[in-house]
Amino acid sequence: MKAIIYERYGWPDVVELKEVAKPAPKDNEVLIRIHATTVTTGDWRARSLNVPAGFGLMSRLFFGVSRPRQPILGTELAGKIESVGKDVSKFKVGDQVFAFSGAGMGCHAEYKCMPEDGAVALKPANLSYDEAAALSLGGTTALNFFRRGKLQRGEKVLVNGASGGVGTAAVQLAKHFGADVTGVCSTANVELVRSLGATHVIDYTKEDFTLGDRRYDLMLDNAGSISWSETKRVLNPKATLVIVGAPKGSGFIGPLSHIVKVRLAAIRSSRNVMFFIAKLNRADMMVMREFLESGKVVPVVDKRYEMSEIAAAFRYLGEGHAQGKVVLTW
Repeated sequence: MKAIIYERYGWPDVVELKEVAKPAPKDNEVLIRIHATTVTTGDWRARSLNVPAGFGLMSRLFFGVSRPRQPILGTELAGKIESVGKDVSKFKVGDQVFAFSGAGMGCHAEYKCMPEDGAVALKPANLSYDEAAALSLGGTTALNFFRRGKLQRGEKVLVNGASGGVGTAAVQLAKHFGADVTGVCSTANVELVRSLGATHVIDYTKEDFTLGDRRYDLMLDNAGSISWSETKRVLNPKATLVIVGAPKGSGFIGPLSHIVKVRLAAIRSSRNVMFFIAKLNRADMMVMREFLESGKVVPVVDKRYEMSEIAAAFRYLGEGHAQGKVVLTW
């Protein structure tokens, strides 16, 4: 099969399209013919090893000290099941699915094996493969955050970093759950975030939301750049701040020094501060499938690239201006 391989860390050009052995499913696995996958910030960090301060050694131990331990990146996919192991009962050949592979990565390829009890669910019938691939990570991560933050109807929610993969899903889900949503983003993304359901949109290039009059009950910080002294100004006395950490294996995490500083500074505060890494599972994928199929949440796809254009996709993502997800298709 064809796969995108990287055998050393570095610039986008280290990735290459090569022929590798096609995997075979174990007894409890399904073999998925991948039609679409994504390029994420986690993939970018794993490829470049350009990671936040404090995570250099940890990243090398996880991804590989001198060279990548897993040469095929990619954690999200959508495709069709080509074969199943003898013990599989939840899926059958021909089923269209979307999935999150986590630490196993390996989605930048023509085929991927997944355990049937993993983060795999039937693809929403109303979505194309590239649309379905775009929300397995961001949607389920946002869903986890709102559960952990105990979001209640009528609460005021602020999403800092509202135009990315997690942010676009978070705005939509918060709106669906009955919250009054404020999104923070750049000028180019204001209309997008408003169209997703945000009641208020703050352009951070023109306005500092920490100096505003509005107060929030729950804040999701996707950016990881606001100090506690600034953040607490806009949080109600019993509010919750969730500092976003991506699911295990996605390769993305906020700056360690920022997380530690905020947690320590908030120890005596009446406000609740959480750093939370979501754990994706099949049940959450099925919940997201319902949201997607009903139209309560819609995928936001910024750009689509062919697999052979993977280096260009990485370069675009590295510019830091993506609206939603960057998708790769075969």
